[in-house]
Amino acid sequence: MKPGRFAFGVGVGVGAALAARHFAPALGSVTPLAMRVAPTFSGIGAPGHVALTFDDGPDPASTPQFLTLLDELNIKATFFMLGSMVRQAPTLAAEVAAAGHEIAVHADDHTSMLKRSTQSAIDNVRRAHGDIAEITGTEPRFFRPPYGLCSWGALRAAHECGLQTVLWTAWGRDWRANATADTVVADLLKGQLDGGTMLLHDSDCTSAPLSWRNTIGALPPLVDVLREQALVVGPLRDHGLTAVA
Repeated sequence: MKPGRFAFGVGVGVGAALAARHFAPALGSVTPLAMRVAPTFSGIGAPGHVALTFDDGPDPASTPQFLTLLDELNIKATFFMLGSMVRQAPTLAAEVAAAGHEIAVHADDHTSMLKRSTQSAIDNVRRAHGDIAEITGTEPRFFRPPYGLCSWGALRAAHECGLQTVLWTAWGRDWRANATADTVVADLLKGQLDGGTMLLHDSDCTSAPLSWRNTIGALPPLVDVLREQALVVGPLRDHGLTAVA
């Protein structure tokens, strides 16, 4: 083999290895296999408990209405916040924490981690973690990447920040333009609820305009169904997740 071809072959091999390391974590995102192989990563916790989580906030147009409704329902939830949204509404972010809800890290913005270089992903998670912790006055424990797509850099940064990555076992697909309160409930009921983690959104910053209203409408009937099944709804901190070193 000519030296040039050999060098090219080595380069391709190294490139493939680096790409595999970058994209491999995304292969475990929200699948039945992932729930069996990596239950904690998928959000599976204690039987009898359902973790209620919201992504993409805080949003002054919608998050306050979620806080009011959750107070009426006597439920605490986990809010996976974007660093950019927290910086735009710092007082609201602090109010979510003051209301007793759990603060978690979504990312600094909603760009897929798979579109970032390793260093960009690391910097993004670090900045989000630092700003969210400082502004809310709490130390986040959990991380969820945008779209549920992890990269090696994002996982490395989360680990360095002391964050445990958690996805979900049921989603309401409430970001869609054609979603309704009824479809949100129906889609959630298709997933694993007992011992599982529900994904919803308290902001439409990356969703169809005003889609959060469907989520608000879905919460009371959803909670009724869960309570009829003797399931306790709460934040991830009460979900009995196994700590990952």
